[in-house]
Amino acid sequence: MSAVRDIAVFVGSLRKESLNRKLAKALEELAPSSLKLDIVEIGQLPLYNQDFDEDPSPVYVEFRARVRAADGVLFVTPEYNRSVPGALKNALDVASRPYGQSAWNGKPGAVISASPSAIGGFGANHHLRQSLVFLNVPAMQQPEAYIGGADKLFDASGKLASDGTRKFLQQFIEAFTNWVAINTKS
Repeated sequence: MSAVRDIAVFVGSLRKESLNRKLAKALEELAPSSLKLDIVEIGQLPLYNQDFDEDPSPVYVEFRARVRAADGVLFVTPEYNRSVPGALKNALDVASRPYGQSAWNGKPGAVISASPSAIGGFGANHHLRQSLVFLNVPAMQQPEAYIGGADKLFDASGKLASDGTRKFLQQFIEAFTNWVAINTKS
């Protein structure tokens, strides 16, 4: 039996009824038993300020420790103005500092974006990938995951209502499971 991998999931939208949060929960349900997906909240993080590097707030310390403890990272995000939401960018910055002590370093990752629009957050997905290159997060390349029309994919209770999307997400999470296994040291 393979080891259970702890995956920290970061949802770019802070909204309680976020489509991306629903998507993250669907991925959690579809994940094989070898992956434990855990949503890590980012809305409580104060804006990154280098002045805090020498005496970081307990929130920063706890967040960085959670990222370090993860075997892999999964980003589930909407697109805001053709880029990532500010809260998600802030989370990247908080865990990447102080310089030379990035908690992200070497964590295998994946990006999935969802939006009511037809292009499914393509811009945010690719902007995030640019940051992940610098942070040394090897991001899964295939399958690419841009979920368009996301406002029509969930039922009233927030569960996936689309069999086609469920099948695609199953393929995505299986590919990510393999990606994490290949790119983790233990």
